[in-house]
Amino acid sequence: MPREMLINVAESEECRIAVMENGSLEELYVERASSTRYVGNIYKGRVVNVESAIQAAFVDFGTGKNGFLHISDLHPRYFAGKAAIDTEEIGKRRSLNERKPIQACLHKGEEVVVQVTKEGINTKGPTLSTYLALPGKYLVMMPWMEKSGVSHKIEDEQERIRLRTLFEQSNPPKDIGFIIRTAAQGSSKRDIQNDMKYLRRLWAAIEKRISSAKTPSELYQESDLVIRTLRDIFNNDIVRIMCDSESMVKRIRDFLSIASPRLKQRVVYYDGKEPLFHKYKIEQEIAKVHSRVVPLKTGGSIVIEQTEALVAIDVNSGKFRKHSEAEETAFKTNIDAAEEIARQLRLRDLGGLIICDFIDMRSPKHRREVEKVFRIATKPDRARSRVLHISSFGLIEMTRQRMRPSLQSSTYLACPNCGGSGYVKSHESCAIELIRLLHLASSKETVKKVELFVSNEVADYLQNEKRTAIAHIEQASNKRVIIHSSPEYAGERSEIVCYNDRGSVVKL
Repeated sequence: MPREMLINVAESEECRIAVMENGSLEELYVERASSTRYVGNIYKGRVVNVESAIQAAFVDFGTGKNGFLHISDLHPRYFAGKAAIDTEEIGKRRSLNERKPIQACLHKGEEVVVQVTKEGINTKGPTLSTYLALPGKYLVMMPWMEKSGVSHKIEDEQERIRLRTLFEQSNPPKDIGFIIRTAAQGSSKRDIQNDMKYLRRLWAAIEKRISSAKTPSELYQESDLVIRTLRDIFNNDIVRIMCDSESMVKRIRDFLSIASPRLKQRVVYYDGKEPLFHKYKIEQEIAKVHSRVVPLKTGGSIVIEQTEALVAIDVNSGKFRKHSEAEETAFKTNIDAAEEIARQLRLRDLGGLIICDFIDMRSPKHRREVEKVFRIATKPDRARSRVLHISSFGLIEMTRQRMRPSLQSSTYLACPNCGGSGYVKSHESCAIELIRLLHLASSKETVKKVELFVSNEVADYLQNEKRTAIAHIEQASNKRVIIHSSPEYAGERSEIVCYNDRGSVVKL
């Protein structure tokens, strides 16, 4: 289907790219100028620690947070006894069973050339690999690898044979591996040759830096969001690129004049008074992306809950009761939900383990059809995913490649009052807990005065509903209780301070 790419960079603090298909938002990419991105960058780093228990090493690559390098991402060129390794083995990515333990391959202080494959999330550092990959428009170069191949997403066997023939006619170097990208479909021999020449020049420059650069240091930096998206996504299906920045339009045309000269006329500068994303109603779609509940066209909805370990997605039929039979209602809702879930995974950039709880269906035929629709809907996703068969409980389990933090975690901060749970204790619950603490404080002989610092709402509840209980504590223990209300103590946040007869603070 014809698609459009809208690029919003009018505000210099943030770059947003939306891919539209028939007026519907299908892909969304957001990058802040203030956030530093490392994925795709290549560094010369130094091993700071080797953990044999988890078969991984931690590498200082100069960004302030050490990267995580697992044994599965360690190239054979770093194996012990490198000189004894057959040159044919260097270009193979061997299984874990064929590898020596990491403590026999790396040692503290050793220099390694690494590429960041995944951004660090929360306290976890970035994930690194010594298998390098330099992406071009039509090819991906893999230094120190000897085998070449064609992307699995190119399913047409005749096109695969044609591209492999063109590639072999382009005289590729024997000591470097290549992957022919999905974007190469329909490309000419000249396109592939030009891309190969560009990548070879780029690698030659990186090789010079490897030998001369200090450790740690950056050897190669990935392009910005706009150029990366054009390189990875832009093809003949996208009939128009509209951007609201004149300088960015010039950059895009300059890039396309090298990568795809025939397509640079599709770039259009938007100079309307109404903001670009408001004009095409994308802001409304983005608001839905940040919402926990997503409505479906049929009247049902899906509820998306993110946890640290997994993403849970629940399908609800809502008010959808068009069909008299419950089975047919569940089937129609699930079909609609399967397509929307796949779309939301792309838009929100959700990764890791994902559990989709569809409405129960008795018919095996219906379950197979929902699973089929879901697999087809996830196929255009650029992130690697694995989908299991639908279970008898109506669950589909899947994993999706996590390249960077989700859109929610990069846009929102956890609420300081509820810690991100969405719930805070009621005023009554807070008051009951504080009464218990007052009983504990009054039992201490060294305590003569107690001050409570709470929110305005909890203070009102204590001074009205719990006034008798507090007065009883003061009379029974002969100690004074003072309640302070402050906006700083919002929600269930509170503080209790105890004093002795000299006015000094006493630990409770």
